[in-house]
Amino acid sequence: MSKQSTIEKLKKVSTATIATCLFKKGLKNQFIQNVLPLKSGKPIMVGPAYTLRYIPAREDLNPISVFKDPKHLQRVAVEECPAGGVLVIDSRKDARAASAGSILATRLMKRGVAGLVTDGGFRDSGEIAALEMPSYHNRPSAPTNLTLHQAIAINEPIACGDVAVFPGDMIVGDDDGVMVIPANIADAVADECLQMTLYEEFVFEGVAKGETIIGLYPITDDQVLSDFETWKKNKSPKN
Repeated sequence: MSKQSTIEKLKKVSTATIATCLFKKGLKNQFIQNVLPLKSGKPIMVGPAYTLRYIPAREDLNPISVFKDPKHLQRVAVEECPAGGVLVIDSRKDARAASAGSILATRLMKRGVAGLVTDGGFRDSGEIAALEMPSYHNRPSAPTNLTLHQAIAINEPIACGDVAVFPGDMIVGDDDGVMVIPANIADAVADECLQMTLYEEFVFEGVAKGETIIGLYPITDDQVLSDFETWKKNKSPKN
């Protein structure tokens, strides 16, 4: 399966469904904690992770003049995060200073980046919220990142909201938050989640008609399974 095919499939499923799928596979800590969308109601964010890591700033190494360096890693990350990727920032869960602002976020959007995630905060949060590109953070923050954060590495394993994020892991975000899918199982998870989502559609129809959830959700009744198979056949487009 191509990466693009996996991405298109994951755009059709929720983070809640992904969380359940990963839990069944023994992965319990893939939901980035305390990170929410700047604006709800946007399309589902999906893309492979490109990472940026901050450490605590040291004043003698982090004056505002460092931004003049064309190799400053924050700027490099913004210019090198690939189109379709998601820039994930390890800000040590510290939103007292901004991870980035609207200029960098706009540059990422114009380069075709699929989304932006930090376990810290963004400045210019209202402007970032208004962009087409989905963005996720802990809370708004005005001070420049230099006051607390020092960019130290790009595209290496990081922690974001208590979750390990490796470059290339599939990042999925919706109104509930952000899930991290290990790259080596992303294809299988996408396929399984599509099937789970299809069954959930069947369940919603039944519950809306007044049916009990016992035996239906989760499925434990053979008759329900038979009804589901019939429902799928009726739902499939006729040739």
